[in-house]
Amino acid sequence: PQFQPSCQHSELVVPDPRESTAPSRRTVRPVSEQTERNGVRVGVAAFALWGLLTIYWKQLSGLDAVELIAWRMFTAAMVMAVVTTVRGTWPAIIAAFRSRATVARLIIAALLLTANWGSYVWAVVNDRVIETALGYFIAPLGTMAIGVLVLGERTNRAQKIAFGCVAIAVVILTVGAGHPPWISLVLAATWSSYALSKRNMPLGAIDSLTGETFVLVLPAAVALALLSGRSSSAINTASSIDWILLLGTGLITAIPLMLFASAAKSIPFTLLGPLNLIVPMINFGLGWALYNEPLPLNRLIGFAVVWLALVVVMTDRIRSYQRVARPQTPISDEAATDSTSAGLIT
Repeated sequence: PQFQPSCQHSELVVPDPRESTAPSRRTVRPVSEQTERNGVRVGVAAFALWGLLTIYWKQLSGLDAVELIAWRMFTAAMVMAVVTTVRGTWPAIIAAFRSRATVARLIIAALLLTANWGSYVWAVVNDRVIETALGYFIAPLGTMAIGVLVLGERTNRAQKIAFGCVAIAVVILTVGAGHPPWISLVLAATWSSYALSKRNMPLGAIDSLTGETFVLVLPAAVALALLSGRSSSAINTASSIDWILLLGTGLITAIPLMLFASAAKSIPFTLLGPLNLIVPMINFGLGWALYNEPLPLNRLIGFAVVWLALVVVMTDRIRSYQRVARPQTPISDEAATDSTSAGLIT
């Protein structure tokens, strides 16, 4: 999500509605109209796949959420190892693991990513898909809040209005449900914190995710070994279809990221930001229309207030960008691959 701090402080990364950096002064190449259209199509495909992963995880709702996350960590590491081999970027990965500072950053990012993945999958398999949508709608605003509270960034009028709207929405949802929307808040907080942890990460988007999955692969293997002894574990209960889906969790992590990295090289900033909202929009629709999750008036009002906040902020960011941006300014090759946090890796 234009409200999110970039992974490298000197350059603009993919603007998604969680970014807060100013446009880059880096010289970038222009793109043709056809290339831009193709980039938009690929970008839509990436975000649509991320949103539709909810259906994928829903098919595994008979299995324990903790075990599902362990399988995703383990298989994602295997897939990313293959991707790294194909891309020929093992030297960068090895160099990263030789640096204590980089390893520390990777561990922090991996823990936050695990918390985010775990909250998301737990919510999906426990029939709380709409709450995941709210969390990812709030996430861009959470990243803005981190920019203000942690990085000392100044707020403008639009951001102050947005923060007020989110506070009002949380109060409405809390009063209506009798408790705060914890899942939504955890998703937003872990995703925004994950974005912060990527700041100054000396790896591109794909290599960074690779490093994070490598950090997680051993704990995942240990967790799978421990959980396999339970009578309800996947080893004892999973069907052949379940096994195909479990082993495919690594692929569903890598494929949308590859599409996103490709699209980000040719999509203008003003288009890529709104595209990020495809993910929570899909989750909202799935939870309400397909899975028949309740949508009482208070919840709908809460969502409407959050949507208002996003409209206010995105309108402000688009206007600010249009005042300083040149026509048809794409994202540079380096910037396009420098931010895992620019895409919703659900």
